[in-house]
Amino acid sequence: MSASDLEPTLHDRHMTVMPAWMKCYYSDPLELESGKGRHVVGGDGRTYLDFFGGLLATMVGHDIPEITEALQRQAGRILHSSTLYLIRSQVELAEKIAAKAPVDNPKVFFVNSGSEAVETAFLLTTTARRSNQVIALRGSYHGRSFGTVAATGIRGWSASSLSPLQVTYAHSGYKYRSPFGHLSDKEFTAACRDELQTMIETSTSGDIACYIAEPVQGAGGFATPPDDFFREMKTVLDAYDVPFVSDEVQSGWGRTGRSYFGIEHYGVRPQAITFAKGLANGLAIGGVVTEADLMDCVSANSISTAGGNPIAMTTASAVVDYIDSHDLQENADRVGRQLRQGLESIADRCSLIGEVRGAGLMIGVELVEPGTRTAAPAIADAVLAEARDVGLLIGKGGLAGNVLRVTPPMTVTEEEAHEALGILEEVLATVEARQSSAVRPSR
Repeated sequence: MSASDLEPTLHDRHMTVMPAWMKCYYSDPLELESGKGRHVVGGDGRTYLDFFGGLLATMVGHDIPEITEALQRQAGRILHSSTLYLIRSQVELAEKIAAKAPVDNPKVFFVNSGSEAVETAFLLTTTARRSNQVIALRGSYHGRSFGTVAATGIRGWSASSLSPLQVTYAHSGYKYRSPFGHLSDKEFTAACRDELQTMIETSTSGDIACYIAEPVQGAGGFATPPDDFFREMKTVLDAYDVPFVSDEVQSGWGRTGRSYFGIEHYGVRPQAITFAKGLANGLAIGGVVTEADLMDCVSANSISTAGGNPIAMTTASAVVDYIDSHDLQENADRVGRQLRQGLESIADRCSLIGEVRGAGLMIGVELVEPGTRTAAPAIADAVLAEARDVGLLIGKGGLAGNVLRVTPPMTVTEEEAHEALGILEEVLATVEARQSSAVRPSR
């Protein structure tokens, strides 16, 4: 046995010094060493087609020259100054976001992550309303910090019952497992709207800090509400003067292919929008854009030491310009429809698929035990592993961890989508055959 055989693997070292709850995908976790476009090279030397995009953060692809060059130019000037000084790139990016956001008289504050962005929205709305009562949605995910975990409606992501907030969970637009799922979209939306009003009347004091919702739920498995869902919820919220916070950490910047911010598709103008992830194509960034009165309600001093970091600001500005100049929202719509239609066609022939849903390049494939609606997380794990074995990286989510998440960068091509569909069809057929063989009685 050689000395190298005795050396701990990177995974061994990870398990020694990193938290036990910080899980990696796959029984043999993968290191990504480099990337180009929609492809990455792993530590195993293999090249993979990346249809997860760093959990939706690598929004325009790997090593995009315009993005890399902007980052390098700024790195050669200054890395950091803090928000106690004027930061030109911060102001310029805020101006771009304010011009695009469907928020009246907008102001912008930058932080470092989606969790911190949502925490900021909670700070603002609870301060403005002098209330810690929040309405969140079942199946929601808003972050891993103390306040955001409190508003997360997925048991598997809720680490603590302790909370600075009093949260009431309203019905989301997830019809597949809803007790209202048998209704038409119009009737379903009306039932959820009426339930929201009842909950406000019975489960709150009526003085509510905010209603927070993801236009397309991310970790919840890309649950996508009917088109009039949030418009109807907003009629109830307006009647009780409840601010609407749209959590766009995953759905922003045109990824849904339907609008620049996901909530615009539903005809709603929120009081606040949170954002993060893909804005800087993977660099640490987050923020909130709100109505000016809401943003300015804080009377104490506050800053974000690294929130306006010049590297992140310059890179994010280049990403926004790239999305616009390359019409990536249209690409997300067109290629997203190709992927969704292809997956729906596969679903017609595959007993493992309960539902295909989503918008643009946020596509969820809910996997079930054949012939039932029983969630099948083990099957999802098997599909993830098989896909990796043949060169495709995808993600998973859902209330039970049984939903495949197909989220390539917004620059994905039709040819790459066709390749991914071929791989997924092959993988699903393999896993389905294995499942069938496992349950077939012996003679």
